[in-house]
Amino acid sequence: MQKTDVTFLTATELSEQIKAREVSPVEAVEAYLARIEDLNPTLNSYITVCAKEALEEAQKAEKAIAAGRYLGPMHGIPVAVKDQWWTKGVRTTAGSNIIRDFVPEEDATVMARLKEAGAILLGKTNLTEFAMAYTYHYPFGTPTNPWDQSRMPGGSSAGSGSATAAFMCATSLGEDTGGSIRGPASYCGIAGLRPSQGRVSRYGLLGSCWSMDTIGPMSRSVKDCAMTLQAIAGHDPKDRYTWKAPVPDYVSLLDGNIKGLRVGILREQVYGDNIAPEVRNAVLTAAEVIRGQGASVKEVSLPGAVNGRAIASPITYLEGSTIHHRYVRERLSEYDHNMRITLLLGSLIPAQTYYKAQRLRAVLRQEFLDLMTTVDLLMLPTSADVAPPLVDKPGLGTKEEFKQEMFTPRRTLTSLANVVGAPALSVPCGFKDGLPVGLQIVGRPMEEETVFRLGHAYQEVTDWHTRRPPI
Repeated sequence: MQKTDVTFLTATELSEQIKAREVSPVEAVEAYLARIEDLNPTLNSYITVCAKEALEEAQKAEKAIAAGRYLGPMHGIPVAVKDQWWTKGVRTTAGSNIIRDFVPEEDATVMARLKEAGAILLGKTNLTEFAMAYTYHYPFGTPTNPWDQSRMPGGSSAGSGSATAAFMCATSLGEDTGGSIRGPASYCGIAGLRPSQGRVSRYGLLGSCWSMDTIGPMSRSVKDCAMTLQAIAGHDPKDRYTWKAPVPDYVSLLDGNIKGLRVGILREQVYGDNIAPEVRNAVLTAAEVIRGQGASVKEVSLPGAVNGRAIASPITYLEGSTIHHRYVRERLSEYDHNMRITLLLGSLIPAQTYYKAQRLRAVLRQEFLDLMTTVDLLMLPTSADVAPPLVDKPGLGTKEEFKQEMFTPRRTLTSLANVVGAPALSVPCGFKDGLPVGLQIVGRPMEEETVFRLGHAYQEVTDWHTRRPPI
């Protein structure tokens, strides 16, 4: 195999070849670093590239595997992670000038677990500032979409989405508060999972909303997502909000059989006026494919789902502004223009509004759990349309535009899962104007394996996820 071909393997394929010693970790890291050097100046996917460290770790992995000390599927796999959590000895910027020189002395739990599994860190990926708002001026370069460099790769896990889609890593991690894994996955044509709240430790995360932040995998296939989640999931004594539930062997459960699964097409989220017709058609076509594989597919209704964004917004804005309260007082001018607006808005939200949003959140969660006694999974679009053009001016629009964006059904497609704490996966299901369309699959809390089963079975009979961006 030629060195350049290594980068086009899926993470699971690369894992098998590393285990069989057909490809060495050093070869894999060198191939990815060459591609990063070639493409990162255009895509701005990475903030920090750990070339020297990655090669050193690859050499260690190669020697360990040769000596029979194979650690498992992630051993020798080159990964990228969102620059939002601690990496010992490697700067962690959160995409902001405010902490651009911060070098942690400790690894976040997800990093510690990746290292224990033998994964190799290629670098830290770009993101919207502190994983919030729509950044206008990115301190480390504006991330672009590998399918069309005039388009956004999504936010806030922009760099993880573009790096994975452009074959600049084998698999990656992002963070999802209101859609920040699933949105970039949809826009960039990859698979991205927001795990259940409490499935993955957030110790060491520079969060924006403690009650909704979740770290998860972003990969080129569902099987890769499952392998990546396996390495980072599980209870962590350092994060009291992680569940003590056992972590299934996700990959072993992916047999392609979905006969008997009950799948609900979420009516309010598929037939809304804001959904582009091409997106709706792609999702409904995917539903027919899934029905043909033996699953039971029917339309279901959850009226409260359209209020997901209106419930989530005051919670995320207020919690985010609370996290940043000291910097808002002392260093407000150092934030990006759009971030300043977001934080100031959050600072003005009354306590009673936050309280009401949390009560409504509990109501929606119970309605969701009741619905999930009648079906095993929900299907809906990930995004109402394909990737939009890059932000070309500061500001969040007029008052009316901002209201439409943040507090109306127009932006509720990813909000349901984060409000109720459920796992949600985005997989490619079509194209519009040469840009990927995402299908979102939502499951019951702590049932990622069922979400993976459906997503993997769909990818077994479709080729959307195998298409490469023209870069």
